[in-house]
Amino acid sequence: MADMSEHPVAWRRIDVPVGSGLGSLIAEPDGYRLEGAEMVADAAQRYSCRFTVRTDLAWVTREAEVEVLSAEGVRTVRLSARGGQWTVDGARVPRLDGCVDVDVAAVPLTNTLPIRRLGIAPYEYRDVAVVWIDVPSLDVRRMTQRYTRRTPAGGRDRYQYSDPEFGAFELTVDRDGLVVEYQGLAERLG
Repeated sequence: MADMSEHPVAWRRIDVPVGSGLGSLIAEPDGYRLEGAEMVADAAQRYSCRFTVRTDLAWVTREAEVEVLSAEGVRTVRLSARGGQWTVDGARVPRLDGCVDVDVAAVPLTNTLPIRRLGIAPYEYRDVAVVWIDVPSLDVRRMTQRYTRRTPAGGRDRYQYSDPEFGAFELTVDRDGLVVEYQGLAERLG
């Protein structure tokens, strides 16, 4: 895997009139760190989001911090997982226990976590329990997501992502598992 820290990737949001994001996947001695940011501005909403997610070497999330700047001011949420038990802003939240991944609903950077961790073959799928963090509200909840690996196309791996609330979307990823295209949400720049 390449160290993406010197060359972050950028996405253009295609679901809003003005939106962009930037993210890096950084290998560390004891795991991986995802650093991401997003900005959205249209008639209905204006916000920026900044987040950090840390995993162990098996791509299991250990902690996440998400900060949003919006009309409501600056707000932050911090999550930590130890032994399958989760805390949010220091308070134990049993309904999140057993979740392995964090999905920050901003740039598609956190989709890399299950893609890298699961290592599924074409035509296989896995259901995963994730901690889903809404942006810009910072609401935190448990969500079941399904990742189904499709056959590669155009030299890139493809997955179908689905969940019961938002539906199904195709993801095209590069060799590092970073999203190139997220159907209906974002596409990579450059």
